[in-house]
Amino acid sequence: MAQASVYSGAIFSCSLQLQSLLLFCSYGYIGERPLLNILVCAAMGERGAGVRVAVVGAGVVGLTTATLLQEALPGASVTALADKFGQETTSDGAAGIFRPYRHFRGAHEDDARRWLSDSYAYYKRIIESEDAVEAGVKQISGYHFSSKHPDIVTHALLKTHLEECRPCTEGELRLHGYKYGYFNTTVLAECRSFLPYLTRRFTARGGRFERRRLASLEELVGHYDVACNCSGSGAKELCQDVTVAPIRGQLFKVKAPWIKNFYYIEDETYIIPGFEAVTLGSTMTFDNHDPEVNKYDSQRIWDKCVAALPSLKDAEVLREWVGWRPYRPCIRVQKETITFPSGNTLKVVHNYGHGGNGVMSAPGTSMHAVTLLLEMLTGHQSKL
Repeated sequence: MAQASVYSGAIFSCSLQLQSLLLFCSYGYIGERPLLNILVCAAMGERGAGVRVAVVGAGVVGLTTATLLQEALPGASVTALADKFGQETTSDGAAGIFRPYRHFRGAHEDDARRWLSDSYAYYKRIIESEDAVEAGVKQISGYHFSSKHPDIVTHALLKTHLEECRPCTEGELRLHGYKYGYFNTTVLAECRSFLPYLTRRFTARGGRFERRRLASLEELVGHYDVACNCSGSGAKELCQDVTVAPIRGQLFKVKAPWIKNFYYIEDETYIIPGFEAVTLGSTMTFDNHDPEVNKYDSQRIWDKCVAALPSLKDAEVLREWVGWRPYRPCIRVQKETITFPSGNTLKVVHNYGHGGNGVMSAPGTSMHAVTLLLEMLTGHQSKL
């Protein structure tokens, strides 16, 4: 985020609200320049006056996008439209740890790095604020172990962004009984708290919710000036995007307050302590729409987690959960002016396809999406 330091004097002279926009400066998508002009316009208090924005989707990506839009366009009217909210969403069951899957990528080589950098800074800023407990965001340390291959426990992107990311010592490996391992300190956002936190911030700034299932984005024409499409798996139909596929996940939420560190075992097993529960998971089944808890999956998850941490055999099961990660080969953050068969047009910024990386990368992809939306509203392709 070297670009941001160039403008630090100007930023720090702005209000606290504008300081929150500092992270947008890491993007050079409007030409080669950071968004200094956007900050200046926002400082005038008129940015977005009269603009009607629809955010389609109310999971963690949709709500993060909506709140960041309100910061960038304080004068705009922002409405979040969805058929599911809060605990009805896939986000509610997510463990929410900052750790990318290996398939995490965007359309451009540098996208993943930028999204991770901005997301990590966003969550760290919450941790260092008085909102941390209310938001359900905390720092957490733990291990990733494998006895199969050293590449399973390493991740180049994590090493770049975390303050602590090191190979396990021989003593740690002997203690836990594995051949390879990494220890790192990262962040976690528990959505059972984080989604209500975002909801309160959104409504406090005048945001509106509408429970509605869209059959087509064309339904927004005439009612909104621009839309952010954060529809997750719903983008398969809304955008006719055949690359979107649901990945079924099943997990446990258990009461085990003695578990302080997280553990990943090989590629598929994890134990992640949150604020209210410890998450034990998981499964990854493509194009499986079964909403029922599968007893065989349950047994396999439980056996693997107890084998990793035997004390879990005494944990109280709070609930079992099934959800669908909205997978896409690469996350789509892209602006588009859609022309429908009727001749109607709509300005849209897409922000979907996060798979199991939604909580972790939502702030970064949402900052990117807001940047593109601001560009569309200015009517300039390369500069302000």
